[in-house]
Amino acid sequence: MDKSTFIRQFHTDGFVVVPALFAADEIEVIKTRYTELNQQGYGFEGDSRLIMSNADPLAAFPRIIHAHRFDALTLNWLLDARLREWTTALLGEEPYAAQTMFYFKPPGARGQALHQDQRSLGVRPGTCLAAWMAVDAADEENGCMQVVPGTHDLPELCLIDADTSISFTDKSVPIPPGKHPVPVIMNAGDVLFFNGQAIHGSYPNISQERFRRSLIAHYIVGEAEKVHQFYHPVLNFAGQEVTLLHSDMGGPCGIFEENNGENELVMVERQSQVWVAD
Repeated sequence: MDKSTFIRQFHTDGFVVVPALFAADEIEVIKTRYTELNQQGYGFEGDSRLIMSNADPLAAFPRIIHAHRFDALTLNWLLDARLREWTTALLGEEPYAAQTMFYFKPPGARGQALHQDQRSLGVRPGTCLAAWMAVDAADEENGCMQVVPGTHDLPELCLIDADTSISFTDKSVPIPPGKHPVPVIMNAGDVLFFNGQAIHGSYPNISQERFRRSLIAHYIVGEAEKVHQFYHPVLNFAGQEVTLLHSDMGGPCGIFEENNGENELVMVERQSQVWVAD
């Protein structure tokens, strides 16, 4: 597979999909394993405040975060040679591995409001990179990923309130004037890579029977010196822990203001330090 076209798209749009990076039999193993973890009661306790009621589909299928810290299958996937190859090609230098997440997104589940991953990871200097693997075919009906092209060069934007009737998270970021999210249609085994500043999220799963499961890794650039405490310990691709400092939640964030009929980005002091495990 010629990487040059993919790399150009990544640097132009802030995201790119590499098709069929993982095979169907590998996907089935991952489905089985995460079904087991769900039945064993694994789920991110920090999301409990975001569950609307016992009838909320996410109550029975909470996302699982940092499974690589206790599950060998997930750790092997996080450090897989294919992800190592592509993350290095897209970033220009081998990154560090910081996080894994699994989303079940059952029928009827809310999506996740538009956001930037760098807000949560707080990589300093540099940014993070997500590898978002479709475990089911993903389209607009079952709530595929939505990414806003060309937002990867933005700074961290200030948070705004999200509509919790359609998002399980309660904060979002504004969409820059003239830009809009586009759906990313994927097959199981495809991997979407996107930059930590790129604005992305998803809408509800309105299908009657289809899940939209996904397994996600977050990597941070190899020159990083700091990352938020939640993501420690960070690993290299040999599986060894890397010593980094803890970054804080402070610093300015961006808002869009009208000035003489034009919208411009203005940096202001951060008013909130709300954090979610994106």
